[in-house]
Order: sequence, then C-alpha cells, then structure tokens
Amino acid sequence: MSLTFHWFLPTNGDSRHVVGGGHGTPVTSAGGDRPPSVGYLSQIARAAEHLGFAGALTPTGAWCEDAWLTTAMVSQHTERLKFLVAFRPGFLSPTFAAQMASTYQRQTGGRLMLNVVTGGESQEQRGYGDFLDKEARYARTGEFLGIVRDLWDGKTVDHTGEHLHVEGAKLARFPDPIPQVYFGGSSPAAGQVAARHSDVYLTWGEPPAQVAKKIAWIRSLAAEQGRTIRFGIRLHVITRDTAEQAWAEARRLLDGFDPETVRSIQAGLGRSESEGQQRMLALHGGSLDNLEIYPNLWAGVGLVRGGAGTALVGSHAEVAERITEYHRLGIDEFILSGYPHLEEAYWFGEGVLPLLRRQGLWSHPFQPAAPEQPTVQVPFAAAGSS
Repeated sequence: MSLTFHWFLPTNGDSRHVVGGGHGTPVTSAGGDRPPSVGYLSQIARAAEHLGFAGALTPTGAWCEDAWLTTAMVSQHTERLKFLVAFRPGFLSPTFAAQMASTYQRQTGGRLMLNVVTGGESQEQRGYGDFLDKEARYARTGEFLGIVRDLWDGKTVDHTGEHLHVEGAKLARFPDPIPQVYFGGSSPAAGQVAARHSDVYLTWGEPPAQVAKKIAWIRSLAAEQGRTIRFGIRLHVITRDTAEQAWAEARRLLDGFDPETVRSIQAGLGRSESEGQQRMLALHGGSLDNLEIYPNLWAGVGLVRGGAGTALVGSHAEVAERITEYHRLGIDEFILSGYPHLEEAYWFGEGVLPLLRRQGLWSHPFQPAAPEQPTVQVPFAAAGSS
C-alpha cells in the first residue's frame, strides 16, 4: 500500500517559533505572528495540495478557530485536497453531524474526513456545557458513531441509549463517499470505541516500540469485532539537506522557549485527564535536556504545546528512514506539521517525498504515474562519424 501523507492547518496561528495551545493550555504569543486567516490557511492548503499531501488536519478546541467553518471556506480555494475535520461528538447531535457531513461532501466533491475527538479535559468540556466525565464521554462517542453510521447507511434510526436518544432519525441525502473516521486515544475505553467504529486509528509520535504495542492492542480489539483498521501517526517534522542543519533548527526553536512558560505549560498539562497526553509528557519529563528520545525523534515541541509533542528531525534521508521504520510496524498514514507550516511543507514535500517515491513507497495522489519510458537502442557510432 502506498503511504498517505497529510499536512496540518494551524487554525491557532502560525510562526517561525512553536505555537502552543491544546489540552487546556493557552495559545502562546507566537500565534499572533501569522494569524489564521482564510487567506493564509488557503496558501498552506494549496502548497500541501501541490506537493502531494492528500489531506490536511484541522484541530478542535477553544484555543483555535472552528474546524468545520474554516475548512469549508478554505476548500473553496483548493481543488482536490481533503480536510480531516476534528470535532467533538458532545457538541452536536448525531443526526445533525451526519447531515453536515453529507452536505460537506456534496459541496466539496467528497473531500471530508472526520477526526472524532472525545475530549480529554473536563474543564474545557464544561465551558461548552458538557458535564460528563471522561469514561461517560467515550461511551457517548460510541453511541454517537453508531447512530451516524446507521444514518449514512440509509437506515431510519430509533436509539435510546445511556447518553443519546433519537426517534425516526433519517437523512434525505447521503454523503458520497462516506467520510473516513479517524480516532485516537490511549485509554481502555478509547480502544473499545476505536475497534468498533474507526477506519483509521491515530497515535501520537511515540518511539517505535511503544507504537508497535499500540498497534497490536488495537488490532486485537478490532479482530474481536470482526474488523480491520488502518493506522496513522501524528508528528511534527524538521527536515533539511543535512542533519546538522535540521538539528540547528531544532536548537533555534528550543532557544525560543522561555523557561517560566515551559514550567507553567507543563504544570497545566500535568493535570490533563488524557492518557495520551500523559504519555507525551513522560517522554521528556519537563526537562530541556536529552530531548532526542529515539534516533531522529525529538520531544522538544511538547514542552510548550499540548497534544502531539514530538518531531522527526534530521536529513531528508534520515527522516525518510524513520518513516519507513514506522511503516514496517503498520503505519500507513502520516499527519505532519512544522513551524512555520508553509515553509516546512516545502522542506518535506521537496526533500523527503521524492526519496519515498523512488523507494516505491509513495506516489503523488493528484498526479498520474509517469508512463514507463521505452528502452531505445542506439546504434553503435564508428569513430569519426558525425
């Protein structure tokens, strides 16, 4: 299977420095360097489309712009790029969400994918009027996705569950194609929901041995449901012509971290209810030392940013090698980002993707494969002939 690469739309702002935010942490001041206007986000999206990224992830939360509205606007400035829209099931009725997805598919030519985010922080959820605890939120997500999938299948749905209740729910028009559902989570409750309902299980960028354990865990749960699931990973990336240049850029970003800001953000993230977030924090322990936790895997981003906190750092060849290593474990989709997102898309797209193409691991999703050139027999030319 050819690898699939997605980029990231920084709807919390962009910068030449790391922009924080997520899991209850405020957006750092760097988020104002390049505000997340439709014009700038469209520039990133068009670059990603040109370079061969199949889609772009947009986050969800109080710290960023709304993903549904933003991507609907940006989609009008692109042609084929898909949008992996993150949203929280507790904020929408399942029938309305199924209808929104159907409309989105028709108006964009089938360019919607869904990243279902149960919500890791009760404090932020309560700000939206959602007072369920973490375990109950996962149970509700399972009910939600069950209803949505039945609606997409053309069924009339009557459902009376612990958290959701619909009667005679149905859609007048159905999404074509049905959006792929991406889902992540490291808790036992998350694993059960992923096994039953996700098309792609997402993990944050942990070292390969930890990722392998997650893949085996979800595969086993999915097999119990008679299902197979694809796997994706969420990482930042710093790739340059040489390893020295890439690590110099990582050091530049690290030098921009104010120690007091790091301590404050780490204290906030330490209170996170998300098991995945706690696994991210454990990779660096809040220390600015020894941040290369595996060859070419740098945990520095997680010092000032919630959620995905690791980056692939190295030469184009080294980053391609690490991607190949994750692929051997079972990862087929990579959701990448970098600061600033416009420039880093080009570094990766022009530096790493051609290497993976030559290895037969990737092909541009929007360009036909180049036809095989016939072998031309050149007659021997005698010395002295013109």
